[in-house]
Amino acid sequence: MTKEARNKFRISESAAQASRRAARAAEPAESATAGWTFLTNHAHVLLCLVEDAEVRLRDVATRVGITERAVQRIVSDLEEAGYVTRSRVGRRNSYEVHGEGSLRHPIVAHRDIKALLDLVPRPRRPRATR
Repeated sequence: MTKEARNKFRISESAAQASRRAARAAEPAESATAGWTFLTNHAHVLLCLVEDAEVRLRDVATRVGITERAVQRIVSDLEEAGYVTRSRVGRRNSYEVHGEGSLRHPIVAHRDIKALLDLVPRPRRPRATR
């Protein structure tokens, strides 16, 4: 393949990637339609990890309405602060949320993460039938 052909391929590939990004950005997330929410993206990600410890970050991004990269940064923040522990299970990650950590804002610093998690009921998963 010539240098010119490689450059054309790179340009068309970049255009295709940009088109996919634009299409994803145009899809409104359910939470984004409200304009603002009471909880931060960090709280939304944390709630997703509590709901399903083996959830893919791509799926968390879709549910929260942010990019996968933003979810990765948030999970790193939560992990650094000691709210979450990430462990490898085969080819996937599993997340353990530690409810004993204090909330970070001075107004609510006297409460722990468990208090926040208890406020938001998690949907019941259907039991597996035999």
